[in-house]
Amino acid sequence: MDIFKGRITASSFSSGERIVIGDWVDSPLGSFTNIMWARPDGKRILISPSSDCASYVSNIYSFEEVIINPLNVKRKKKNIEIECKDISIFIEWGWSFPIPFNRPRWFISNIEYFFANLFFGTKTYGKTKDNRREWYMVRSISRVKHASAKYRGKSFGNIAKISEPINFGFSDPPKIPSSVLVTSMIGKN
Repeated sequence: MDIFKGRITASSFSSGERIVIGDWVDSPLGSFTNIMWARPDGKRILISPSSDCASYVSNIYSFEEVIINPLNVKRKKKNIEIECKDISIFIEWGWSFPIPFNRPRWFISNIEYFFANLFFGTKTYGKTKDNRREWYMVRSISRVKHASAKYRGKSFGNIAKISEPINFGFSDPPKIPSSVLVTSMIGKN
C-alpha cells in the first residue's frame, strides 16, 4: 500500500480554468507538490517537480500533457502559494471541520463514500487509471475563501464553483472550492 499524507486544494475560476493542488508532506516519493490543471477546453495538464513524481501521478490519473517544472511552494497554516515558470497560484482557506480519528478502508469505501457523494459531490474510493484501488481518508475539510491564479501574467478571474467534471481520476474535487487534509491509500498493482 502506497500512503500519501498531505492536502488537496481545489478551485475553479470564472474563466473556466480549474486547479487541483496535491501538496504531499509524506509519501513514497518524499515531500512534493504538483498541480493538476484543467483548461476550459477540457485539456488536462499535470505540472510536477520531477520525472519520478510525474510518472507516478500520470500512471494513476489522466492528462493530455505533462510538464516537469520546479515549483516554488510557500505554505502557511491556511494558505498555499505556488510559482513556477508560467503559472502562479495563491489559495487561502478558512476554518477546518476536523475528522480526527482513523477509519478502516471498508468504512471509507462504503459509509464515507455515500456521505461524501451526497454532500460534496465527490468520492472517497475508486479505481485508478492503472486499475489500482484508492481510498481517500479525509482528516479535515475547509472552504476556500480566496483563490487567484495567473498563466503567463493573465488572470484566471474570480473564484467559482466547480460546475463541470474535471475527470483527472475516479473522483472530482468538491463542487465548492475546498482544501482537504487527507491520507490517500493506493493499493499495489
